[in-house]
Amino acid sequence: MDIVAIAIVIFTIVTLWKGVVTVPQGKEYTVERFGKYRATFSPGLHWLIPYVDSIGHKLSMMEQVLDVPSQEVITKDNAMVGVDGVVFFQILDAPKAAYEVQNLQIATMQLTMTNLRTVMGSMDLDELLSQRDHINSKLLTVVDEATTPWGIKVTRIEIRDIRPPTDLVNAMARQMKAEREKRANILEAEGFRAAAILKAEGERQSQILAAEGEKQEQILEAEGRREAAFRDAEARERQAEAEAKATMMVSQAIAQGDVQAINYFVATQYIEALGKIATSPNEKLVLMPLEAASVIGAIGGIAELAKRVGVPAAPGTG
Repeated sequence: MDIVAIAIVIFTIVTLWKGVVTVPQGKEYTVERFGKYRATFSPGLHWLIPYVDSIGHKLSMMEQVLDVPSQEVITKDNAMVGVDGVVFFQILDAPKAAYEVQNLQIATMQLTMTNLRTVMGSMDLDELLSQRDHINSKLLTVVDEATTPWGIKVTRIEIRDIRPPTDLVNAMARQMKAEREKRANILEAEGFRAAAILKAEGERQSQILAAEGEKQEQILEAEGRREAAFRDAEARERQAEAEAKATMMVSQAIAQGDVQAINYFVATQYIEALGKIATSPNEKLVLMPLEAASVIGAIGGIAELAKRVGVPAAPGTG
């Protein structure tokens, strides 16, 4: 009896233990009764009927990542390229994910690979290399629609690598090198052109400044000549006034019959003529008779005339 009681107690404990189910966060369990789906347990503590109900599938409700293995794809222009990628999906309906498809991850991966070949095979190589975002969005639309009956949501599909043929890669490298050299030559030519423009602009500015300086110099020179001419004219005017005054005085003296005035006039003309002869560049030596008494008398007449008009006489003239 004791053994039976102990066995009953152990059976009861095991039965209660089998009836308690704890579901962790991010998981969902499907419950089956005699092999048929009955319910879904969300995260937390749950009870089920032991030996009648059982846990069918334990599914992760978090976003999952699948690696799409590398494969060869023939493009529309018959170029063979290698491609691989990744798929991100999340289970939204646990019963569908558990019972609508066998091996959800393999099915999703195979479906992605098939549609990847279909989408990329309808495009040229240039489009594949330049429109990766378009390929991703188109694949996402197609695969997500196809997997909707499985209770999952495909959130992203990313093409990880596209590998063109080696000969094509080499040709593209040569083309890129030629393009870079072309751009470098264009930039160099633009630099030379800009330098030439700056040099021409500098020369033009220099010529403008030089012309401005020459203009200012000519203006100042003209101003100087004008001032000199003005002063020369003023000096000539004063000299003419003095000569006119002297001539008037001599004329008055002559009119009064003064012999000294006549001698003054003759002496001045005589001295001026001698000065012109002495300063002539064509004459080096002049021999001519001079009447010293006449000249001295004329000088004396000049002194006497100066006394009459009130001008002090020069020393030695009496």
